Amino acid sequence: MLTGVTEYERANTIAERAQCSVDGARNALTQLVEMEIATKRGSRPAEFRRNGSYFRWKQIETLADEHPPAELRERLTELIDEDTQFQEQFEVPDPNAVPSTRLADTNHEQVHEQLASLSRWRTVRYDIELLQDAITRAERSQHDDGQTEASA
Repeated sequence: MLTGVTEYERANTIAERAQCSVDGARNALTQLVEMEIATKRGSRPAEFRRNGSYFRWKQIETLADEHPPAELRERLTELIDEDTQFQEQFEVPDPNAVPSTRLADTNHEQVHEQLASLSRWRTVRYDIELLQDAITRAERSQHDDGQTEASA
């Protein structure tokens, strides 16, 4: 119910989406705030949203638990290559550095394609950071497991 709530919303709006009572949603949201899965703003009316940091941490943990570091490194290399291709395509080092004038000189279909490419590039950048953190976590986990086995 909360994974898609990236902007603050009232409990009644979230309850409507979740198809539950407002009191039920408010109680669940209060528990999620206590668990740091959600954040709360204000009190009358209180507004809630997902805690992006928690979901990022959860993605990193899941990647590290479900994939060996070598597999994560391989995927990271693929994404870095894709990032390099985007840098060459747009002739800038970062998707946010693409000037809006570049889009103004093209037709509607080309604008749509370039916006889709920029969106993909931002996703690639996000995934690169996620994988780097997951690799660190997976390697630390392997190291910790090895120490545990050695001391047993």
